[in-house]
Amino acid sequence: MVTLLLTTVFIVGLLAITLYFWVPRAKDAEQNLLPPPGPPRGLFSDHGAIEPALLVSETELNARENQRALLIERAGSGDKSVLTEAQSLGDQKFYNEVLDQLIANAGRDATLLALVSFVTRNELPVSSKLAEAVINSWRSSPDRSSTATALHLAALADDAALYQSTVENALDFWRRGSLPTTSATELRALFDGEFWVLSAQTRGSGTGFVLKRTLANARRELETAMGIN
Repeated sequence: MVTLLLTTVFIVGLLAITLYFWVPRAKDAEQNLLPPPGPPRGLFSDHGAIEPALLVSETELNARENQRALLIERAGSGDKSVLTEAQSLGDQKFYNEVLDQLIANAGRDATLLALVSFVTRNELPVSSKLAEAVINSWRSSPDRSSTATALHLAALADDAALYQSTVENALDFWRRGSLPTTSATELRALFDGEFWVLSAQTRGSGTGFVLKRTLANARRELETAMGIN
Protein backbone atom coordinates (compact mmCIF):
# COMPACT_ATOMS: atom_id res chain seq x y z
CA MET A 1 0.00 0.00 0.00
CA VAL A 2 2.80 2.38 0.86
CA THR A 3 4.57 1.45 -2.36
CA LEU A 4 1.47 2.25 -4.39
CA LEU A 5 1.09 5.60 -2.67
CA LEU A 6 4.70 6.54 -3.31
CA THR A 7 4.41 5.49 -6.94
CA THR A 8 1.30 7.67 -7.40
CA VAL A 9 2.99 10.68 -5.77
CA PHE A 10 6.03 10.19 -8.01
CA ILE A 11 3.94 10.05 -11.20
CA VAL A 12 1.91 13.17 -10.26
CA GLY A 13 5.09 15.08 -9.49
CA LEU A 14 6.63 14.04 -12.81
CA LEU A 15 3.54 15.22 -14.69
CA ALA A 16 3.60 18.56 -12.86
CA ILE A 17 7.25 19.11 -13.78
CA THR A 18 6.57 18.20 -17.43
CA LEU A 19 3.64 20.63 -17.67
CA TYR A 20 5.69 23.37 -16.04
CA PHE A 21 8.40 23.23 -18.72
CA TRP A 22 6.21 22.37 -21.75
CA VAL A 23 3.48 25.08 -21.55
CA PRO A 24 5.81 28.15 -21.96
CA ARG A 25 7.57 26.52 -24.92
CA ALA A 26 4.23 25.80 -26.61
CA LYS A 27 3.24 29.44 -26.20
CA ASP A 28 6.56 30.60 -27.64
CA ALA A 29 6.18 28.25 -30.60
CA GLU A 30 2.66 29.54 -31.25
CA GLN A 31 3.87 33.14 -31.17
CA ASN A 32 6.68 32.33 -33.59
CA LEU A 33 4.22 30.83 -36.08
CA LEU A 34 2.08 33.99 -36.21
CA PRO A 35 3.30 37.09 -38.10
CA PRO A 36 4.03 40.18 -36.04
CA PRO A 37 1.00 42.44 -35.68
CA GLY A 38 0.87 45.36 -38.12
CA PRO A 39 0.20 48.96 -37.25
CA PRO A 40 -3.37 49.79 -36.31
CA ARG A 41 -5.54 50.62 -39.32
CA GLY A 42 -8.63 52.74 -39.18
CA LEU A 43 -11.05 54.17 -41.69
CA PHE A 44 -8.75 57.11 -42.49
CA SER A 45 -5.40 55.42 -41.78
CA ASP A 46 -4.21 55.78 -45.43
CA HIS A 47 -5.25 59.41 -45.81
CA GLY A 48 -1.73 60.68 -45.23
CA ALA A 49 -0.35 58.40 -47.99
CA ILE A 50 -3.01 59.30 -50.58
CA GLU A 51 -2.93 63.05 -50.14
CA PRO A 52 0.65 63.56 -51.51
CA ALA A 53 -0.28 61.57 -54.63
CA LEU A 54 -3.32 63.78 -55.16
CA LEU A 55 -1.21 66.88 -54.70
CA VAL A 56 1.30 65.66 -57.29
CA SER A 57 -1.49 64.93 -59.79
CA GLU A 58 -2.99 68.37 -59.31
CA THR A 59 0.42 69.95 -59.78
CA GLU A 60 1.00 68.03 -63.01
CA LEU A 61 -2.49 68.91 -64.23
CA ASN A 62 -1.95 72.60 -63.56
CA ALA A 63 1.43 72.50 -65.31
CA ARG A 64 -0.15 70.82 -68.32
CA GLU A 65 -2.95 73.36 -68.51
CA ASN A 66 -0.47 76.22 -68.24
CA GLN A 67 1.64 74.71 -71.01
CA ARG A 68 -1.37 74.40 -73.30
CA ALA A 69 -2.56 77.91 -72.55
CA LEU A 70 0.91 79.19 -73.44
CA LEU A 71 0.90 77.28 -76.73
CA ILE A 72 -2.49 78.73 -77.65
CA GLU A 73 -1.20 82.20 -76.80
CA ARG A 74 1.88 81.72 -78.99
CA ALA A 75 -0.32 80.44 -81.81
CA GLY A 76 -2.39 83.59 -81.48
CA SER A 77 0.74 85.63 -82.17
CA GLY A 78 1.45 83.59 -85.30
CA ASP A 79 4.21 81.31 -83.97
CA LYS A 80 3.94 78.25 -86.23
CA SER A 81 6.54 76.29 -84.28
CA VAL A 82 3.94 75.61 -81.58
CA LEU A 83 2.44 73.01 -83.91
CA THR A 84 5.38 70.64 -83.45
CA GLU A 85 5.14 71.06 -79.67
CA ALA A 86 1.38 70.49 -79.70
CA GLN A 87 1.81 67.38 -81.83
CA SER A 88 4.36 65.96 -79.39
CA LEU A 89 1.69 65.97 -76.65
CA GLY A 90 -0.18 63.23 -78.48
CA ASP A 91 -3.56 64.95 -78.22
CA GLN A 92 -5.03 65.36 -81.70
CA LYS A 93 -7.93 67.47 -80.50
CA PHE A 94 -5.62 69.99 -78.85
CA TYR A 95 -3.33 70.00 -81.92
CA ASN A 96 -6.33 70.94 -84.06
CA GLU A 97 -7.20 73.75 -81.62
CA VAL A 98 -3.70 75.19 -81.99
CA LEU A 99 -3.89 74.81 -85.77
CA ASP A 100 -7.31 76.49 -85.84
CA GLN A 101 -5.83 79.46 -83.98
CA LEU A 102 -3.11 79.80 -86.60
CA ILE A 103 -5.64 79.48 -89.43
CA ALA A 104 -7.76 82.23 -87.90
CA ASN A 105 -4.76 84.54 -87.95
CA ALA A 106 -3.80 83.65 -91.52
CA GLY A 107 -6.09 86.16 -93.19
CA ARG A 108 -3.88 86.76 -96.22
CA ASP A 109 -3.15 84.13 -98.86
CA ALA A 110 0.60 84.47 -98.35
CA THR A 111 0.29 83.80 -94.62
CA LEU A 112 -1.97 80.82 -95.24
CA LEU A 113 0.44 79.34 -97.78
CA ALA A 114 3.31 79.82 -95.33
CA LEU A 115 1.32 77.88 -92.73
CA VAL A 116 0.58 75.11 -95.24
CA SER A 117 4.23 74.97 -96.18
CA PHE A 118 5.27 74.62 -92.53
CA VAL A 119 2.74 71.86 -91.88
CA THR A 120 3.61 69.80 -94.95
CA ARG A 121 7.37 70.37 -94.63
CA ASN A 122 7.31 69.03 -91.07
CA GLU A 123 4.91 66.23 -92.01
CA LEU A 124 2.34 67.40 -89.47
CA PRO A 125 -1.35 66.41 -89.64
CA VAL A 126 -3.55 68.45 -91.99
CA SER A 127 -6.98 69.17 -90.54
CA SER A 128 -10.11 69.49 -92.64
CA LYS A 129 -10.33 73.13 -91.56
CA LEU A 130 -6.87 73.91 -92.94
CA ALA A 131 -7.68 72.13 -96.19
CA GLU A 132 -10.97 74.02 -96.47
CA ALA A 133 -9.22 77.36 -95.95
CA VAL A 134 -6.82 76.58 -98.79
CA ILE A 135 -9.61 75.27 -101.02
CA ASN A 136 -11.69 78.41 -100.46
CA SER A 137 -8.70 80.51 -101.49
CA TRP A 138 -8.15 78.31 -104.55
CA ARG A 139 -11.76 78.66 -105.68
CA SER A 140 -11.37 82.42 -105.99
CA SER A 141 -8.53 82.13 -108.52
CA PRO A 142 -7.83 78.54 -109.64
CA ASP A 143 -4.74 77.70 -111.64
CA ARG A 144 -2.61 74.66 -112.32
CA SER A 145 -0.46 74.89 -109.19
CA SER A 146 -3.22 75.81 -106.74
CA THR A 147 -5.42 73.01 -108.11
CA ALA A 148 -2.76 70.45 -107.33
CA THR A 149 -2.30 71.95 -103.85
CA ALA A 150 -6.04 71.95 -103.13
CA LEU A 151 -6.43 68.31 -104.14
CA HIS A 152 -3.35 67.27 -102.18
CA LEU A 153 -4.48 68.99 -98.97
CA ALA A 154 -8.00 67.58 -99.26
CA ALA A 155 -6.43 64.12 -99.47
CA LEU A 156 -4.04 64.78 -96.58
CA ALA A 157 -7.00 65.82 -94.44
CA ASP A 158 -8.29 62.26 -94.99
CA ASP A 159 -11.77 63.58 -95.63
CA ALA A 160 -13.53 61.71 -98.44
CA ALA A 161 -16.41 64.19 -98.71
CA LEU A 162 -14.03 67.14 -98.90
CA TYR A 163 -11.91 65.41 -101.49
CA GLN A 164 -15.02 64.62 -103.55
CA SER A 165 -16.20 68.24 -103.55
CA THR A 166 -12.69 69.40 -104.52
CA VAL A 167 -12.64 66.95 -107.44
CA GLU A 168 -16.04 68.20 -108.58
CA ASN A 169 -14.90 71.84 -108.33
CA ALA A 170 -11.71 71.13 -110.26
CA LEU A 171 -13.62 69.31 -112.98
CA ASP A 172 -16.09 72.17 -113.24
CA PHE A 173 -13.25 74.71 -113.54
CA TRP A 174 -11.69 72.58 -116.27
CA ARG A 175 -14.99 72.38 -118.20
CA ARG A 176 -15.41 76.17 -118.07
CA GLY A 177 -11.87 76.75 -119.26
CA SER A 178 -10.67 78.18 -115.93
CA LEU A 179 -7.70 75.77 -116.01
CA PRO A 180 -6.35 76.42 -119.49
CA THR A 181 -2.87 75.06 -118.74
CA THR A 182 -4.15 71.82 -117.16
CA SER A 183 -4.82 69.01 -119.62
CA ALA A 184 -7.40 66.25 -119.23
CA THR A 185 -4.56 63.76 -118.84
CA GLU A 186 -2.94 65.76 -116.06
CA LEU A 187 -6.23 66.32 -114.23
CA ARG A 188 -7.06 62.62 -114.36
CA ALA A 189 -3.62 61.76 -112.98
CA LEU A 190 -4.14 64.25 -110.15
CA PHE A 191 -7.54 62.81 -109.26
CA ASP A 192 -6.31 59.21 -109.23
CA GLY A 193 -2.95 59.89 -107.61
CA GLU A 194 -4.25 61.93 -104.67
CA PHE A 195 -7.04 59.43 -104.07
CA TRP A 196 -4.43 56.97 -102.78
CA VAL A 197 -3.21 59.50 -100.23
CA LEU A 198 -6.47 58.92 -98.36
CA SER A 199 -6.24 56.21 -95.71
CA ALA A 200 -7.49 52.71 -96.50
CA GLN A 201 -10.21 53.14 -93.87
CA THR A 202 -11.48 56.34 -95.52
CA ARG A 203 -11.33 54.83 -99.01
CA GLY A 204 -13.35 51.85 -97.80
CA SER A 205 -16.00 53.88 -95.96
CA GLY A 206 -19.47 54.69 -97.24
CA THR A 207 -18.37 58.21 -98.15
CA GLY A 208 -15.36 56.68 -99.86
CA PHE A 209 -17.69 54.56 -102.00
CA VAL A 210 -19.53 57.69 -103.17
CA LEU A 211 -16.14 59.28 -103.92
CA LYS A 212 -15.15 56.30 -106.06
CA ARG A 213 -18.28 56.74 -108.18
CA THR A 214 -17.51 60.44 -108.61
CA LEU A 215 -13.96 59.60 -109.70
CA ALA A 216 -15.19 56.93 -112.10
CA ASN A 217 -17.54 59.44 -113.79
CA ALA A 218 -14.78 62.07 -113.93
CA ARG A 219 -12.38 59.53 -115.40
CA ARG A 220 -14.81 58.63 -118.18
CA GLU A 221 -15.38 62.29 -119.03
CA LEU A 222 -11.66 63.06 -119.10
CA GLU A 223 -10.85 59.96 -121.11
CA THR A 224 -13.46 61.02 -123.67
CA ALA A 225 -11.77 64.43 -123.90
CA MET A 226 -8.44 62.65 -124.32
CA GLY A 227 -9.87 60.59 -127.17
CA ILE A 228 -9.53 57.26 -125.33
CA ASN A 229 -12.15 54.66 -126.25
